[in-house]
Amino acid sequence: MAFRSLCLPLLLLASSIHAEITVYHQQDQQAAFATTASGATYTGVAAYNPTQLVAPPVPSPAVLTNIPINLQQSGTPGLSIKHKGRFFGFSVEMSVANQVLGKNSSLIQVPFLNLMANIVNRAGSVMVRVGGNSQESAELVADDAIPDGRIITKNLTGVTGTTQTPPLEYRRDLLVMMGKISQLVNIHWFVGIPWFVTTPFATAIVKAADEELGDHLLGLQAGNEPDMYTLHGHRGATYSPFDYGGEMSDFLTQVASEGVDTTGRAMKSLVSPSIADFAWTPEQVWDSGLLDNHGDNIAFLTVEKYPRDNCAAMFGAPGNPDIVDPQSVLPLYLTHDSHVELIKPYLNSTQFAQDKGKEFLMFETNTASCGGFLGISDSFVAALWGLDFALQMAHSNFSGAMFHIGGQNVFYNPFTSPPTNESTFHQWTVGGIYYAGLVMSEIIGPSNNTQVFNYGVDSLSSFTPIYNIYENGVPVRVAIINYIDDPSGASTVHATISLAGGTLPSSVKVKYLLAKTVVQKGGYTWAGQTFGGNFESDGRPMGDEDIKTVNCDTTAGTCTIDVPAPGMALVFLNDDAFTENKGAPAMTFPTTVHTKTRNTAKVDPTALSTSNGYRMSEHELAGTSKPPKDAASVTHASLVFVGVVVGAIVALLGVGRG
Repeated sequence: MAFRSLCLPLLLLASSIHAEITVYHQQDQQAAFATTASGATYTGVAAYNPTQLVAPPVPSPAVLTNIPINLQQSGTPGLSIKHKGRFFGFSVEMSVANQVLGKNSSLIQVPFLNLMANIVNRAGSVMVRVGGNSQESAELVADDAIPDGRIITKNLTGVTGTTQTPPLEYRRDLLVMMGKISQLVNIHWFVGIPWFVTTPFATAIVKAADEELGDHLLGLQAGNEPDMYTLHGHRGATYSPFDYGGEMSDFLTQVASEGVDTTGRAMKSLVSPSIADFAWTPEQVWDSGLLDNHGDNIAFLTVEKYPRDNCAAMFGAPGNPDIVDPQSVLPLYLTHDSHVELIKPYLNSTQFAQDKGKEFLMFETNTASCGGFLGISDSFVAALWGLDFALQMAHSNFSGAMFHIGGQNVFYNPFTSPPTNESTFHQWTVGGIYYAGLVMSEIIGPSNNTQVFNYGVDSLSSFTPIYNIYENGVPVRVAIINYIDDPSGASTVHATISLAGGTLPSSVKVKYLLAKTVVQKGGYTWAGQTFGGNFESDGRPMGDEDIKTVNCDTTAGTCTIDVPAPGMALVFLNDDAFTENKGAPAMTFPTTVHTKTRNTAKVDPTALSTSNGYRMSEHELAGTSKPPKDAASVTHASLVFVGVVVGAIVALLGVGRG
């Protein structure tokens, strides 16, 4: 509360004048960077472990690198359903929501806003789920039950399950904060209903989420991985999909009797069954009559799947024979075929969802459960893997995928806030999965009519997957991935694009996702821009954007695109496809108030002052400062005052739900 009282005079002063000024830095502000030990001696938390694996050898025999991509202007069979721009979403473990989203509704994390705005500005919106294992026993408590402005507390003596999840108590202000975030960035939310205790259900979340999130509430998850309840001791040995369906009936009856769904929206937006494909198959759930009985209540059909787990290493004893050596499984993350096999069990269900008029979501996934693998989940491997996995799901008629975020004790986070005691001088760490999400937002784009096709011709190697992207049946973009790690250049892909029934332009624009090696940690670039390494990001891309122009052979009607090993290229086949997805400049939430003048991170004034350009005309929050001619049109009720310590917090006043 001291922070708020300190900032209030500054905020009131700012609201009373129209001077257009942005404070780019304080004199002598310096960034502080930690020195990390070598991987062999590293003793810090998992999220910042510098240990690198050894890149796998170049495939032998050599794979095809001169690849023809033969497109058709129309009539291409096998295209996916039409996708919305929000396809790639994020799943935030509820127990760390205060680290990722903000301390409370007055102290929201600016880097999170910027990271989400990067995607929203390209895709139109983004899905974020707050839940996971920790939602199952979470209790909504009175505001005065949790002191010091906090929104979440944990009972560390009551941990349960494989992931040792502590029971939570949270205040309504968590939902208030989420609602305020959606006023700044077009985020649509999923939240979870506690499902461990069913007599009675804890239904307070239904009313509170509907009231605080309104139209930004996408859905309420009815149970998280119920097919694992028996394993973790939360149900008896005979618990089945029929029992789960019975609990759904009980829940709906209780909600109706209590009158907590006052608008009638919440009970039409349930998310189910969210099984982990552990003890039940999706078909067993559909055969139980879940949709026949509750189809009017369920909006999203969901599953949760990780390709493998690291639970033995994260939670087991040293020397456990089940502990997986990350080096041994590294090659499994660098092949397209692994995605095809992982998704194959869900193809019946994606068709079932279409028949029922429902969206089918991968509601929680990442490189490996229980935090991922050191050297895989936190390297460039994850960026290529996540992008290929998301594209294969899009091709297979999933309607979206949520990549999970845990605390600082995991490897797979798309982004990680610094430890609390370092937040005044350390910034955020952005991982490979976030890069995958950013690129995916440009691949899909904001049209909500995007179709994805896996160009799986017989001669194509599993190391070089290719996806053709269509809008209303017309090819507009091509995504080419090269998993091979070969600095010699011998494994560079040369993809030659042709278009039957149409004409390619004289040149095309290309964006590249690049790193020096697949095992590189941090510092990857997307179109020349980066989020840096550990503790280096405030959520805005750094550096100048570098978009390549590739001249085509107009006589032959072809364009040849080179893709380094490793790397990924996104080819825009016409100017409209490029303009639609060019993305907004980096800066979204400007530094206008300083909360500290010592030990704060340095931002390059030149990069900051030129990072917004004209985009203020397209998005009110995208400019460094608002054009003077528009100043009079801004009312006090809609003003947002942002105080940034890079990698820390934002103070919001006057933007709560009315």
